[in-house]
Amino acid sequence: MIPAAPATYPAAERVARSPLRLPAPAVTPPPLGGIADPGEVALLATKVAALRRSSAFPGRPRRVRAVETHMSWVFLAGDRAFKLKKPVVYPYLDFASVESRRLDARREVRLNRRLAPGVYLGVTPLVCDVRGRLRVRGEGEVVDWLVEMRRLPGELALDRKIRNGTLTEEQVRGLAQVLTVFYRHAPPLSVDPLRYLQRFSRDVRSILAELEPVPELPRELVVALGGSLLDFISGRGRRLLEARARDQRIREGHGDLRPEHVFLLDPPVILDCLATDRDLRSLDPAEELAFLSLECDALGAPWVRPLLLGVYGEATGDAPPPPLLSFYTGYRSFLRARLAYWHVPEVEGEEIERWAERARGYLELAAGALIGLG
Repeated sequence: MIPAAPATYPAAERVARSPLRLPAPAVTPPPLGGIADPGEVALLATKVAALRRSSAFPGRPRRVRAVETHMSWVFLAGDRAFKLKKPVVYPYLDFASVESRRLDARREVRLNRRLAPGVYLGVTPLVCDVRGRLRVRGEGEVVDWLVEMRRLPGELALDRKIRNGTLTEEQVRGLAQVLTVFYRHAPPLSVDPLRYLQRFSRDVRSILAELEPVPELPRELVVALGGSLLDFISGRGRRLLEARARDQRIREGHGDLRPEHVFLLDPPVILDCLATDRDLRSLDPAEELAFLSLECDALGAPWVRPLLLGVYGEATGDAPPPPLLSFYTGYRSFLRARLAYWHVPEVEGEEIERWAERARGYLELAAGALIGLG
Protein backbone atom coordinates (compact mmCIF):
# COMPACT_ATOMS: atom_id res chain seq x y z
CA MET A 1 0.00 0.00 0.00
CA ILE A 2 1.00 3.63 -0.34
CA PRO A 3 2.93 4.46 2.82
CA ALA A 4 1.76 7.27 5.04
CA ALA A 5 4.02 10.31 5.00
CA PRO A 6 6.23 10.48 8.11
CA ALA A 7 6.38 13.46 10.40
CA THR A 8 9.65 14.51 8.75
CA TYR A 9 10.70 13.92 5.16
CA PRO A 10 14.32 12.76 4.97
CA ALA A 11 14.08 11.94 1.26
CA ALA A 12 12.68 15.38 0.55
CA GLU A 13 15.44 17.00 2.59
CA ARG A 14 18.05 15.29 0.42
CA VAL A 15 16.25 16.38 -2.74
CA ALA A 16 16.10 19.98 -1.56
CA ARG A 17 19.72 20.46 -0.49
CA SER A 18 20.47 22.75 -3.42
CA PRO A 19 18.68 26.12 -3.76
CA LEU A 20 15.43 25.94 -5.70
CA ARG A 21 14.50 28.23 -8.54
CA LEU A 22 10.71 28.25 -8.78
CA PRO A 23 9.16 30.22 -11.63
CA ALA A 24 5.68 31.56 -11.01
CA PRO A 25 2.99 29.01 -11.95
CA ALA A 26 1.90 29.54 -15.54
CA VAL A 27 -1.28 27.49 -15.44
CA THR A 28 -4.28 27.78 -13.16
CA PRO A 29 -5.70 24.30 -12.54
CA PRO A 30 -9.04 23.87 -14.33
CA PRO A 31 -12.19 23.02 -12.42
CA LEU A 32 -12.70 19.32 -11.90
CA GLY A 33 -16.06 19.27 -13.64
CA GLY A 34 -18.71 16.63 -13.06
CA ILE A 35 -22.43 16.23 -13.75
CA ALA A 36 -23.83 19.72 -14.11
CA ASP A 37 -27.44 18.91 -15.11
CA PRO A 38 -29.71 17.84 -12.19
CA GLY A 39 -31.91 16.00 -14.67
CA GLU A 40 -28.95 13.89 -15.76
CA VAL A 41 -28.19 13.09 -12.12
CA ALA A 42 -31.71 11.71 -11.71
CA LEU A 43 -31.52 9.74 -14.96
CA LEU A 44 -28.20 8.23 -13.97
CA ALA A 45 -29.63 7.19 -10.60
CA THR A 46 -32.55 5.49 -12.39
CA LYS A 47 -30.22 3.60 -14.73
CA VAL A 48 -27.95 2.49 -11.89
CA ALA A 49 -30.91 1.29 -9.82
CA ALA A 50 -32.22 -0.75 -12.77
CA LEU A 51 -28.80 -2.27 -13.51
CA ARG A 52 -28.39 -3.42 -9.94
CA ARG A 53 -31.17 -5.96 -10.63
CA SER A 54 -30.50 -9.33 -12.17
CA SER A 55 -33.61 -9.05 -14.34
CA ALA A 56 -31.97 -6.26 -16.37
CA PHE A 57 -29.37 -8.62 -17.83
CA PRO A 58 -29.53 -11.44 -20.38
CA GLY A 59 -29.61 -14.82 -18.68
CA ARG A 60 -30.62 -13.29 -15.33
CA PRO A 61 -27.31 -13.83 -13.49
CA ARG A 62 -27.64 -14.97 -9.90
CA ARG A 63 -25.94 -11.86 -8.51
CA VAL A 64 -25.06 -8.37 -9.73
CA ARG A 65 -22.39 -6.27 -8.05
CA ALA A 66 -22.14 -2.55 -8.82
CA VAL A 67 -18.81 -0.72 -8.57
CA GLU A 68 -18.57 3.06 -8.92
CA THR A 69 -15.47 4.67 -10.43
CA HIS A 70 -14.62 8.31 -11.06
CA MET A 71 -16.34 8.42 -14.45
CA SER A 72 -18.34 5.19 -14.70
CA TRP A 73 -20.44 2.53 -13.05
CA VAL A 74 -19.33 -1.07 -13.63
CA PHE A 75 -21.82 -3.92 -13.15
CA LEU A 76 -20.43 -7.41 -12.56
CA ALA A 77 -23.12 -9.81 -13.76
CA GLY A 78 -22.29 -13.48 -14.08
CA ASP A 79 -19.37 -13.96 -16.44
CA ARG A 80 -19.74 -10.45 -17.90
CA ALA A 81 -18.90 -6.91 -16.83
CA PHE A 82 -20.82 -3.92 -18.19
CA LYS A 83 -19.54 -0.34 -17.95
CA LEU A 84 -21.97 2.59 -17.96
CA LYS A 85 -20.30 5.96 -18.47
CA LYS A 86 -21.48 8.86 -16.32
CA PRO A 87 -22.80 11.96 -18.15
CA VAL A 88 -19.85 14.03 -16.90
CA VAL A 89 -18.19 17.08 -18.44
CA TYR A 90 -14.52 17.87 -17.75
CA PRO A 91 -12.04 20.18 -19.47
CA TYR A 92 -10.65 17.15 -21.33
CA LEU A 93 -13.88 15.26 -22.19
CA ASP A 94 -17.60 15.71 -22.66
CA PHE A 95 -19.93 12.77 -21.96
CA ALA A 96 -23.07 14.93 -21.68
CA SER A 97 -24.95 13.26 -24.56
CA VAL A 98 -25.88 9.66 -25.21
CA GLU A 99 -24.17 9.87 -28.60
CA SER A 100 -20.90 11.11 -27.11
CA ARG A 101 -20.94 8.19 -24.66
CA ARG A 102 -21.62 5.74 -27.50
CA LEU A 103 -18.70 7.05 -29.53
CA ASP A 104 -16.37 6.91 -26.55
CA ALA A 105 -17.50 3.36 -25.75
CA ARG A 106 -16.66 2.30 -29.30
CA ARG A 107 -13.25 3.96 -29.04
CA GLU A 108 -12.63 2.28 -25.68
CA VAL A 109 -13.38 -1.15 -27.11
CA ARG A 110 -11.17 -0.60 -30.17
CA LEU A 111 -8.19 0.68 -28.20
CA ASN A 112 -8.38 -1.88 -25.42
CA ARG A 113 -8.45 -4.78 -27.83
CA ARG A 114 -4.77 -3.99 -28.51
CA LEU A 115 -3.71 -5.34 -25.10
CA ALA A 116 -6.80 -7.32 -24.09
CA PRO A 117 -7.96 -9.28 -27.15
CA GLY A 118 -11.01 -11.39 -26.38
CA VAL A 119 -11.93 -9.40 -23.27
CA TYR A 120 -13.68 -6.37 -24.79
CA LEU A 121 -16.73 -7.90 -26.49
CA GLY A 122 -18.37 -4.76 -27.88
CA VAL A 123 -20.80 -1.92 -27.24
CA THR A 124 -24.23 -2.96 -26.00
CA PRO A 125 -27.44 -0.87 -25.84
CA LEU A 126 -29.37 -0.14 -22.69
CA VAL A 127 -33.02 -0.02 -23.77
CA CYS A 128 -36.35 1.00 -22.29
CA ASP A 129 -39.05 -1.49 -23.30
CA VAL A 130 -42.77 -0.81 -23.85
CA ARG A 131 -43.47 -1.39 -20.14
CA GLY A 132 -40.89 1.21 -19.13
CA ARG A 133 -38.32 -1.30 -17.89
CA LEU A 134 -34.61 -0.75 -18.49
CA ARG A 135 -32.81 -3.77 -19.91
CA VAL A 136 -29.48 -4.67 -21.48
CA ARG A 137 -30.21 -5.42 -25.15
CA GLY A 138 -33.64 -6.39 -26.48
CA GLU A 139 -36.51 -4.46 -28.01
CA GLY A 140 -37.13 -0.86 -27.03
CA GLU A 141 -35.79 2.67 -27.17
CA VAL A 142 -32.02 2.96 -26.71
CA VAL A 143 -31.36 5.23 -23.72
CA ASP A 144 -27.63 4.63 -23.26
CA TRP A 145 -24.71 2.39 -24.19
CA LEU A 146 -22.56 -0.04 -22.22
CA VAL A 147 -19.10 -1.43 -22.80
CA GLU A 148 -19.45 -5.22 -22.49
CA MET A 149 -16.45 -7.21 -21.29
CA ARG A 150 -15.60 -10.74 -20.33
CA ARG A 151 -15.22 -10.86 -16.56
CA LEU A 152 -11.76 -11.85 -15.36
CA PRO A 153 -10.76 -13.60 -12.10
CA GLY A 154 -9.94 -10.91 -9.55
CA GLU A 155 -7.24 -13.03 -7.94
CA LEU A 156 -5.20 -12.77 -11.15
CA ALA A 157 -4.94 -8.97 -11.00
CA LEU A 158 -1.37 -7.79 -10.52
CA ASP A 159 -2.17 -5.72 -7.44
CA ARG A 160 -3.86 -8.70 -5.79
CA LYS A 161 -0.94 -10.97 -6.66
CA ILE A 162 1.49 -8.55 -5.04
CA ARG A 163 -0.63 -8.16 -1.89
CA ASN A 164 -1.09 -11.94 -1.59
CA GLY A 165 2.59 -12.64 -2.12
CA THR A 166 1.89 -14.93 -5.09
CA LEU A 167 3.52 -12.91 -7.89
CA THR A 168 6.37 -14.77 -9.61
CA GLU A 169 9.31 -13.65 -11.73
CA GLU A 170 7.95 -15.76 -14.60
CA GLN A 171 4.68 -13.82 -14.53
CA VAL A 172 6.50 -10.48 -14.54
CA ARG A 173 8.65 -11.62 -17.46
CA GLY A 174 5.53 -12.64 -19.36
CA LEU A 175 3.99 -9.23 -18.73
CA ALA A 176 7.18 -7.47 -19.82
CA GLN A 177 7.26 -9.50 -23.03
CA VAL A 178 3.65 -8.59 -23.87
CA LEU A 179 4.37 -4.91 -23.30
CA THR A 180 7.61 -5.03 -25.27
CA VAL A 181 5.87 -6.54 -28.30
CA PHE A 182 3.15 -3.90 -27.98
CA TYR A 183 5.65 -1.04 -27.97
CA ARG A 184 7.73 -2.50 -30.80
CA HIS A 185 4.69 -2.76 -33.06
CA ALA A 186 3.36 0.72 -32.19
CA PRO A 187 4.49 3.18 -34.89
CA PRO A 188 6.87 5.87 -33.61
CA LEU A 189 5.29 9.30 -33.31
CA SER A 190 6.85 12.46 -34.63
CA VAL A 191 7.00 14.78 -31.61
CA ASP A 192 8.76 18.14 -31.56
CA PRO A 193 11.52 17.88 -28.90
CA LEU A 194 10.84 21.36 -27.53
CA ARG A 195 7.11 20.69 -27.20
CA TYR A 196 7.87 17.39 -25.48
CA LEU A 197 10.00 19.27 -22.97
CA GLN A 198 7.38 21.96 -22.48
CA ARG A 199 4.69 19.37 -21.75
CA PHE A 200 6.50 18.26 -18.61
CA SER A 201 7.28 21.81 -17.54
CA ARG A 202 3.64 22.84 -17.96
CA ASP A 203 2.34 19.81 -16.06
CA VAL A 204 4.75 20.23 -13.14
CA ARG A 205 3.88 23.92 -12.80
CA SER A 206 0.18 23.08 -12.82
CA ILE A 207 0.55 20.37 -10.16
CA LEU A 208 2.72 22.64 -8.03
CA ALA A 209 0.19 25.48 -8.22
CA GLU A 210 -2.61 23.14 -7.21
CA LEU A 211 -0.92 21.25 -4.36
CA GLU A 212 1.19 23.98 -2.73
CA PRO A 213 -1.76 25.69 -0.93
CA VAL A 214 -3.44 22.43 0.16
CA PRO A 215 -3.44 22.42 4.00
CA GLU A 216 -3.48 18.60 4.29
CA LEU A 217 -0.20 18.29 2.36
CA PRO A 218 3.30 19.30 3.50
CA ARG A 219 4.06 22.51 1.63
CA GLU A 220 7.84 22.20 1.99
CA LEU A 221 7.81 18.78 0.36
CA VAL A 222 5.54 19.90 -2.48
CA VAL A 223 7.77 22.91 -3.20
CA ALA A 224 10.95 20.81 -3.05
CA LEU A 225 9.59 18.24 -5.47
CA GLY A 226 8.25 20.77 -7.95
CA GLY A 227 11.51 22.68 -7.86
CA SER A 228 13.65 19.59 -8.39
CA LEU A 229 11.55 18.48 -11.35
CA LEU A 230 11.65 21.93 -12.97
CA ASP A 231 15.40 22.23 -12.37
CA PHE A 232 15.95 18.89 -14.11
CA ILE A 233 13.76 19.86 -17.07
CA SER A 234 15.57 23.14 -17.62
CA GLY A 235 19.03 21.77 -16.76
CA ARG A 236 20.70 18.41 -17.34
CA GLY A 237 17.39 16.72 -18.17
CA ARG A 238 16.73 18.95 -21.16
CA ARG A 239 19.15 17.04 -23.38
CA LEU A 240 17.85 13.64 -22.19
CA LEU A 241 14.19 14.47 -22.73
CA GLU A 242 14.71 16.12 -26.11
CA ALA A 243 16.74 13.12 -27.25
CA ARG A 244 13.82 10.77 -26.55
CA ALA A 245 11.59 12.80 -28.85
CA ARG A 246 14.28 13.36 -31.46
CA ASP A 247 15.07 9.62 -31.55
CA GLN A 248 11.35 8.89 -32.05
CA ARG A 249 10.97 6.90 -28.85
CA ILE A 250 7.43 8.21 -28.30
CA ARG A 251 4.60 5.74 -28.97
CA GLU A 252 0.85 5.60 -28.57
CA GLY A 253 0.77 3.48 -25.45
CA HIS A 254 -1.71 2.48 -22.77
CA GLY A 255 -1.69 5.74 -20.82
CA ASP A 256 -2.85 4.41 -17.43
CA LEU A 257 -0.70 1.35 -16.80
CA ARG A 258 -1.54 0.47 -13.19
CA PRO A 259 -1.36 -2.94 -11.45
CA GLU A 260 -5.14 -3.16 -11.03
CA HIS A 261 -5.47 -3.03 -14.83
CA VAL A 262 -3.10 -5.98 -15.39
CA PHE A 263 -4.45 -9.54 -15.28
CA LEU A 264 -1.88 -12.32 -15.33
CA LEU A 265 -3.59 -14.76 -17.65
CA ASP A 266 -1.54 -16.74 -20.15
CA PRO A 267 -0.65 -14.46 -21.86
CA PRO A 268 -1.28 -11.44 -19.61
CA VAL A 269 -3.94 -8.91 -20.62
CA ILE A 270 -4.14 -5.23 -19.73
CA LEU A 271 -7.46 -3.37 -19.44
CA ASP A 272 -8.67 0.22 -19.15
CA CYS A 273 -6.31 2.17 -21.37
CA LEU A 274 -6.69 5.94 -21.39
CA ALA A 275 -9.12 6.05 -24.30
CA THR A 276 -10.34 9.63 -23.98
CA ASP A 277 -7.17 11.52 -24.99
CA ARG A 278 -4.63 10.38 -27.58
CA ASP A 279 -2.12 13.02 -26.47
CA LEU A 280 -2.05 11.56 -22.96
CA ARG A 281 -1.53 8.07 -24.41
CA SER A 282 1.41 9.31 -26.50
CA LEU A 283 4.44 8.77 -24.32
CA ASP A 284 7.84 7.20 -23.93
CA PRO A 285 7.58 3.46 -23.14
CA ALA A 286 10.26 4.08 -20.51
CA GLU A 287 7.89 6.53 -18.79
CA GLU A 288 5.02 4.05 -18.92
CA LEU A 289 7.15 1.24 -17.50
CA ALA A 290 8.44 3.59 -14.81
CA PHE A 291 4.81 4.40 -13.95
CA LEU A 292 3.87 0.72 -13.57
CA SER A 293 7.03 0.11 -11.57
CA LEU A 294 6.18 3.02 -9.27
CA GLU A 295 2.80 1.48 -8.47
CA CYS A 296 4.42 -1.91 -7.81
CA ASP A 297 6.93 -0.17 -5.51
CA ALA A 298 4.03 1.39 -3.63
CA LEU A 299 2.43 -2.04 -3.15
CA GLY A 300 5.67 -3.46 -1.76
CA ALA A 301 7.23 -5.13 -4.80
CA PRO A 302 10.30 -3.05 -5.78
CA TRP A 303 11.87 -6.09 -7.45
CA VAL A 304 9.41 -5.76 -10.33
CA ARG A 305 11.08 -2.58 -11.66
CA PRO A 306 14.49 -3.99 -12.72
CA LEU A 307 12.86 -7.07 -14.19
CA LEU A 308 10.37 -5.10 -16.31
CA LEU A 309 12.97 -2.66 -17.57
CA GLY A 310 15.54 -5.41 -18.07
CA VAL A 311 13.32 -7.52 -20.33
CA TYR A 312 12.28 -4.41 -22.28
CA GLY A 313 15.89 -3.25 -22.67
CA GLU A 314 17.19 -6.64 -23.79
CA ALA A 315 14.48 -6.99 -26.44
CA THR A 316 14.61 -3.43 -27.80
CA GLY A 317 18.18 -2.31 -27.22
CA ASP A 318 16.77 0.77 -25.50
CA ALA A 319 18.60 1.60 -22.28
CA PRO A 320 17.19 4.88 -20.90
CA PRO A 321 19.72 6.66 -18.65
CA PRO A 322 19.04 6.16 -14.91
CA PRO A 323 18.49 9.92 -14.28
CA LEU A 324 15.79 9.94 -16.95
CA LEU A 325 14.04 6.97 -15.30
CA SER A 326 14.31 8.73 -11.94
CA PHE A 327 12.72 11.82 -13.45
CA TYR A 328 9.89 9.85 -15.06
CA THR A 329 9.20 8.07 -11.76
CA GLY A 330 9.28 11.28 -9.73
CA TYR A 331 7.10 13.11 -12.23
CA ARG A 332 4.52 10.31 -12.24
CA SER A 333 4.54 10.18 -8.43
CA PHE A 334 3.92 13.94 -8.31
CA LEU A 335 1.05 13.53 -10.77
CA ARG A 336 -0.44 10.63 -8.80
CA ALA A 337 -0.36 12.75 -5.63
CA ARG A 338 -2.56 15.30 -7.38
CA LEU A 339 -4.94 12.63 -8.69
CA ALA A 340 -5.21 11.12 -5.21
CA TYR A 341 -6.00 14.48 -3.68
CA TRP A 342 -8.72 15.11 -6.26
CA HIS A 343 -10.82 12.54 -4.41
CA VAL A 344 -10.87 14.58 -1.20
CA PRO A 345 -13.71 16.97 -2.20
CA GLU A 346 -15.81 13.96 -3.23
CA VAL A 347 -15.72 12.04 0.07
CA GLU A 348 -16.57 12.56 3.74
CA GLY A 349 -15.36 11.53 7.19
CA GLU A 350 -12.46 9.11 7.41
CA GLU A 351 -12.24 8.88 3.62
CA ILE A 352 -10.89 12.45 3.49
CA GLU A 353 -7.84 11.54 5.55
CA ARG A 354 -7.39 8.26 3.67
CA TRP A 355 -7.06 10.04 0.33
CA ALA A 356 -4.93 12.83 1.80
CA GLU A 357 -2.64 10.18 3.29
CA ARG A 358 -2.43 8.50 -0.08
CA ALA A 359 -1.41 11.78 -1.69
CA ARG A 360 1.27 12.28 0.97
CA GLY A 361 2.55 8.79 0.33
CA TYR A 362 2.98 9.53 -3.37
CA LEU A 363 4.86 12.71 -2.52
CA GLU A 364 7.31 10.72 -0.40
CA LEU A 365 7.75 8.19 -3.21
CA ALA A 366 8.51 11.07 -5.56
CA ALA A 367 11.12 12.38 -3.15
CA GLY A 368 12.78 8.99 -3.03
CA ALA A 369 12.81 8.72 -6.82
CA LEU A 370 14.27 12.17 -7.36
CA ILE A 371 17.34 11.38 -5.27
CA GLY A 372 18.45 9.54 -8.42
CA LEU A 373 18.69 12.83 -10.28
CA GLY A 374 22.01 13.42 -8.53
